[in-house]
Formats: sequence, structure tokens, C-alpha cells
Amino acid sequence: MKILIIGNSFFPENSPRSFRTTELVKEFAARGNEVTVIIPKNNESHIEFEKKYKVKIINLGRKKWKDIDLSHGGKTTILLKRIIRRSLDMFFDYPSIEWMFKVKKALRDKSGYDLLISIAAPHPIHWGVSRVWKKDKRIARTWIADCGDPFMGTTTDTFRKPFYFKYVEKSWCKKADYISVPFNGAKEAYYKEFRNKIKIIPQGFNFKDVKLKEYIPNKIITFAYAGELIPGSRDPKELIKYLLNLEIDFKFILYTKSFDMVNQFVKLSKDKVELRSYIPRVDLLEVLSTMDFIVNFNNGVSTQLPSKLIDYYLTKRPVLSIDSFVLDKKIVDEFIAGNYKHQFKFDNPQQYRIENVCQEFLNLSKNA
Repeated sequence: MKILIIGNSFFPENSPRSFRTTELVKEFAARGNEVTVIIPKNNESHIEFEKKYKVKIINLGRKKWKDIDLSHGGKTTILLKRIIRRSLDMFFDYPSIEWMFKVKKALRDKSGYDLLISIAAPHPIHWGVSRVWKKDKRIARTWIADCGDPFMGTTTDTFRKPFYFKYVEKSWCKKADYISVPFNGAKEAYYKEFRNKIKIIPQGFNFKDVKLKEYIPNKIITFAYAGELIPGSRDPKELIKYLLNLEIDFKFILYTKSFDMVNQFVKLSKDKVELRSYIPRVDLLEVLSTMDFIVNFNNGVSTQLPSKLIDYYLTKRPVLSIDSFVLDKKIVDEFIAGNYKHQFKFDNPQQYRIENVCQEFLNLSKNA
């Protein structure tokens, strides 16, 4: 089959959408399909990737529209910048909306594919496909719009999207043959008239790539979190405050880019709380496999599920899954004591194998 995949995140970037795109490309190619991927191309890392996996990478181009810099200026200036930045994001989806124009340009002369998969977020990837997708000029026999998180139906943001974006969303939903989401609860975040198009296809990984270390209990209880932190959603503050009040020895390591949310606790904890930058996924899983347990902060909504839970499953370590603001102190105490009877239970982990995930996409292509 001739397969075209388009998105804005790809190897070697560390992000859920990058993993989604990269794993699909590798597995589709391994099955003998003719795979083309359109992403912002990095000549140094991607030329080698093309040769190794026998795929074609077309450069989508780098984003030129810059976000407003908040690192310079006085309090009043920064406050004004925050207001402008938030307004541009809310009312125009700036700067992400630039991807719509880039995708439209990249697909303008493309046709003859069996399967097109557009990967969001950002959702302007889908918007760009919709702008060139015509009844009499289909780029591919089947278009699957893959959504890690919803746009109009998101409930993790402070503000609702302006009403006029619903016409943009309904436009691409109407044109796409299928909409793929990672779990069943996500359906509720999309308009009812398109839910018959929604198919559940979870995040997929090659289990064979995972390298773990033999687990040996740590002398001091050691646990970790890996991923983005979100104020009011995935927020570690209440957990850290509780742990520090216990006055026990522990080590809580957070792999994140959201340093500003935790910095205040690092000095107070006297090295009990440690911040680390992201590392490659394979290396991260190896490190996490040495932890006594791993922490997951629920999004607090039924329509979005942290994709990191799949990575956590692969580490074979117990997962403490808690709400950020309604802290179940009893379960926290159990984990600290080495009692994991209330660890997170994974439902059908085999569904996350990349072989099964790719087959789900191929099945849709055959049925379209």
C-alpha cells in the first residue's frame, strides 16, 4: 500500500505525538508498505532514518510564527505580554494555526495514496488536510484523522474555545473517513453527528525495543514521574506537600520541562525532590524500571487519558495513579510502605503493541 502520514512531531523529538508518528512509520514500512511522511525535516537525523527504515520524508518546514517571549521585561510588560499571548492562542489558535497553511501547501500536488493519516495535536494539521480534500480530488482512498487530545471538546483548558472554531472542526470531521482516538471515553469530546466515524486505536509501541534493568529495592524509597505538568490538572504540589510533612526519607524524581511548577519545593525538600530534563524514551524506560514505583497524575476528566500510562506499563513497576487535588493519603501511605495492592490496573495491554495498532489502521483502510 501507498501510505502518507503527516504531522509536526517526529523522531528524535520526545513527545506523545512524535512517538505516535514515528512508531506508525516504522511498522508500516516493516510490513513492506511504501511509506511517505511529511514532517518538519531535520537533515541530520532524518536522512539516516530514511535509509534505515526505507521511507521517504518530505519537509513540511519549520514553524516561523513565534510565540510571544515572556522571559524579558518588567512586571507590567510581562503581564501585558501574557494577555496578548493568551488572546492570540484563544481567538486565533496562534501560533499553531500556521500548520494549517503549511499542510495545505505540502498536500497541494499529492494524490494516489491508499491511506492518509493526519496526526494531531496540533489540530490545524487536520484543518490543512481539509482545505485541500475535495470529493473529486481525494489525496488518498481513505483519510484517518488521528487525535491524541480533543480540540473543541477539551476540558483541561481554563477557557472554552470560541464558538466559531466549531465550524472548522465540523468541516474536517465531515470530510474525514474515520476519526481515531486513543480510548473510548474520548468519544464524548466530539460532536454527536460524527461519533459514528470514531474508532478506538490506542497509542502503540514496539515492545521489543524496551530494555529494562533488573529491579532491586532502593535503600531509600524512590519513585518518579515523567511528562508534562499542567496547573489545575496534572499538578504535583499537593502530593509533594504531603510527602514533605511526613518527614520521611524518600526520593521523588520528576522528568519534565515544567520546572517552574516544582522549583519552589526542590530547596525545601533538601534533595528529596529532584528535577530532571527529558531524556530519550528508551533510556527513560530503563531508568523508570529501577524505581520502587511510578506516579501518574490523572487529568481529572473522562475524555483525556495520559499516554504515559503505556510507557509505565512497559517498565513493569507499580503505578500510583492519583488525582492532583483530591489526594488519597491512605493510598500514598500504602505505596510509601511498599504495599501496592491499589496499583493502577492496565486493561488489555496487548492492544498497545504497535503490530496490533497498525493492523487497526490497515483494517479501516480496507473497509473504507
